[in-house]
Amino acid sequence: MSVESYRRAFRRYVRIDCELVRVHDFVQIGDLALDLSTDGMLVRATRRVLTGEEVVVTFKPPRSNEWFDAVGVVSRVLHGRRPGDYGPSIGVEFIGLSDDARALLFRHLRGLAAPDPLRPPRSLVSSPSLVAVAA
Repeated sequence: MSVESYRRAFRRYVRIDCELVRVHDFVQIGDLALDLSTDGMLVRATRRVLTGEEVVVTFKPPRSNEWFDAVGVVSRVLHGRRPGDYGPSIGVEFIGLSDDARALLFRHLRGLAAPDPLRPPRSLVSSPSLVAVAA
């Protein structure tokens, strides 16, 4: 079973310019999308940020000339210290994205390669949900 099978969203490897800004002060905190899904994205960090901060991101989806704007929340901060990390980066979860917007992203992501997993798959034996079911 692969790591991708644990994921909820259709995530794909991309390298696209973007502008990620904090809502409370409109300071840019990211500038390059490293991967993109219908639920969020991983962005190269240009400044320090805290988990839970609200953000706005603007980018052109792959194979598109139209700008895409989304509101999100910082769901993960990667400091870039693990082997395979691309440096400091920010995981953003989109908030309030319409079904039409998700479908548009899906269409632009379809056919692109999935990102390589940075860590080995988790063992099914140590999965918390399976341990609870077995008990």
